[in-house]
Amino acid sequence: MAPKLPDSVEGLRAAGNQSFRNGQYAEASALYCRALRLLQVRGSSDPEEESVLYSNRAACHLKDGNCTDCIKDCTSALALVPFSMKPLLRRASAYEALEKYPLAYVDYKTVLQIDNSVASALEGINRMTRALMDSLGPEWRLKLPSIPVVPVSAQKRWNSLPSENKESTKNKSKETTKSRVPSAGDVERARVLKEEGNELVKKGNHKKAIEKYNESLLFSNLESTTYSNRALCHLVLNQDKEAVKDCTEALKLDGKNVKALYRRAQAYKSLKVTGPAQGTNIAAGVYAIIH
Repeated sequence: MAPKLPDSVEGLRAAGNQSFRNGQYAEASALYCRALRLLQVRGSSDPEEESVLYSNRAACHLKDGNCTDCIKDCTSALALVPFSMKPLLRRASAYEALEKYPLAYVDYKTVLQIDNSVASALEGINRMTRALMDSLGPEWRLKLPSIPVVPVSAQKRWNSLPSENKESTKNKSKETTKSRVPSAGDVERARVLKEEGNELVKKGNHKKAIEKYNESLLFSNLESTTYSNRALCHLVLNQDKEAVKDCTEALKLDGKNVKALYRRAQAYKSLKVTGPAQGTNIAAGVYAIIH
């Protein structure tokens, strides 16, 4: 005798989640369908619950290789709760599988506006940048659809989630990305993007310059000056903590990068904190080196 199905939306979603964890994607999808129908029959307005159900069903479609229906469900989920992380990532993966690289790039880029530490989005941007440069040439950015600006409310919603929910969206592959040895072509592309960032700095466009440095580091994260140049932009934009992080990364690659030492000292001074291990002597020493 088949087990009785739950009679609540929450119960059906939980059962669907369990089936998904067991690798039974068709069964999970059917349970999410039942939950959606029940929600609609009841006529209750719960956009967040409905959005989650569409997003979960999209994950089933993605696992089964049904990218078209995955995109439809993700789009429905995002219409209910705009800028939700999981449907954006799932839709990006589906677009990528269908070789719709510009659309995938836009979704990955949107995710990084919400949280720039999501490894799967960083890796996705890396892959899409390569594919777009290969397929559309050096002017590929001009051929992209517009990238939506994520409102502060969406960023706050993501930041307010419990940490375990965020970790389920992120993954451990960031370290794998960091350890990847760039090819000669990657190093050259990184150099070109860094130079474009440098030109933007000269024009005073520090926000755009950061984007260029971000892209450069996706191709090669072994160039100390890219980190110290991005740190300069963070300093100008009063993003002192980010400047400290970038200077520290720069110094890991080149302990004699005087600009990184100087900029980190400036950031510490703005933050009114002492440097690691050596306290304010670091700042004093760096100023002495510079002058």
